[in-house]
Amino acid sequence: MTEVDESEATVSVPTLQSLRTAVHGEVLLPGDEGFDEARRPWNLAIEQNVLAVVTAADADDVAALVRCANSLGVPIAVQPSGHGAAGNADGTILLRTGRLTELSVDAEARTARVGAGVKSGAVTAAAAEHGLVHKPGSSPVVSATGYTLGGGLGFFARKYGMSSDHVIEFEVVDAEGERRLASAEENPDLFHALAGGGGDFAIVTAMTLRLHAESELFGGTIMWPAARAAEAFQAFRDVTANAPRELTVWTSLAQFPGGAPAMVAVTAAYLGAEADARALLKPFEAVGGALSGGWGPLSFPELGTITDDPVDPAPSMSRTELVSRFDDDVVATLLAEPIDPLLAVQVRHLGGALAEDRPGPHGPITEDHAISMIGLARTPEAGAAVAAKQAELTAALGDAVTGRKPVTFLGLTDTLANAFSAQELERLRATKEKWDPQGRLTSNFPVRK
Repeated sequence: MTEVDESEATVSVPTLQSLRTAVHGEVLLPGDEGFDEARRPWNLAIEQNVLAVVTAADADDVAALVRCANSLGVPIAVQPSGHGAAGNADGTILLRTGRLTELSVDAEARTARVGAGVKSGAVTAAAAEHGLVHKPGSSPVVSATGYTLGGGLGFFARKYGMSSDHVIEFEVVDAEGERRLASAEENPDLFHALAGGGGDFAIVTAMTLRLHAESELFGGTIMWPAARAAEAFQAFRDVTANAPRELTVWTSLAQFPGGAPAMVAVTAAYLGAEADARALLKPFEAVGGALSGGWGPLSFPELGTITDDPVDPAPSMSRTELVSRFDDDVVATLLAEPIDPLLAVQVRHLGGALAEDRPGPHGPITEDHAISMIGLARTPEAGAAVAAKQAELTAALGDAVTGRKPVTFLGLTDTLANAFSAQELERLRATKEKWDPQGRLTSNFPVRK
């Protein structure tokens, strides 16, 4: 069988009206009030020319939608909240799973069952009520499921690895519209692919995650003038050289719009006691002249305040590269000139558990640092300028850039070939061929591209 050609998926609006009787959730078609807003992804720089937007009421609704879409010959793109969209949804029915908000914690078993529409911050809060944590990213508004399907690499990854490492079971709807389970014991090939390989293989309606006991969190962000950047970067290198796995430190060069002075920021998160954290972060005390911020004890639901990530959609362009070293040459390159038109260049310390073997397709991440570059793309010209600066900076970093990156870090110009070895990519394609030979499901990063 051959994959559906999305460019040929031209189904009339009257035909798509059948969706309204097939599912119980909301169906929006072109011309309906709210359609244009519903089809937009989180990144407003990406245009999604979809045929319909369906917000499923529950997992049975998802199965009904798949069967209906198959009868129409139209593929489905799944986006719980629109994060991570990469422009591959054109000609599809866009499925939103935001109403699948089941969330329960089994404190004794240290597990959480998480619906596909549950946001990461909600999982953090629910687990914290029992003295437990999952493996969240920096933003509490991202779908926990979408984040995990891409691997998920957040504040606690140095101690616990990726979020996908801790999935016990996925509840899915397959490309035929059948509800199934995927775990290490049941449909293990599908489980392997979904545990960090993206959502191209089945539609996840819920997942069960392994939680861990943690009682203390210390962290925050401090900002200094850009003139202190060299000192902040040196302190960052000193702190991370021998940092325990409980400590995560990120440092960023920031240039806010509107002509505000450039700054350098250091973000820290430590799983443990305040006294230990302050001792580990002591080199930053030598960087004088802090402008704002601070760090201190936090509750786990306050984790999202550490970086204060945007909570509203915006047009942006991001690019992340893993680097094999973070030495004097790399620092000099980052500080050589202003980052404008970028908003931020962030360096994340990796290592720890990330460098170890893991379930799923990612394998060890041997690079100790990731460098992310993000800018606003309010116009095509602005987007082109941001992309040019990202390419210029990446080229200047030279052979420090490895070219490999986790799915969670893939950008608009990347494919899954940037995330996986050729052997692993073939394994994922074989799984796609088995579970979705006709290409009825389309993820942000299709495995066949």
